[in-house]
Amino acid sequence: MGKTVTFSFNSTKYEGTEATETFTFEKLGIDEGMDDKALQKVIDEILHAWVWDNLNISYSIVINKDTSR
Repeated sequence: MGKTVTFSFNSTKYEGTEATETFTFEKLGIDEGMDDKALQKVIDEILHAWVWDNLNISYSIVINKDTSR
């Protein structure tokens, strides 16, 4: 079966906002031979994307620059 990683989150503020899902490294496109530092970075990036996708979050930031000077 190979190595797996399980992602999980829950909200302490919003009841029922939680998810847990397990993926194989193969499904995530992760090389099992990566060194620990590189592996942690890749998994962190995938986790952030997974959480945002599950929460269906979108946002924008608008910075208005004063051009009258």
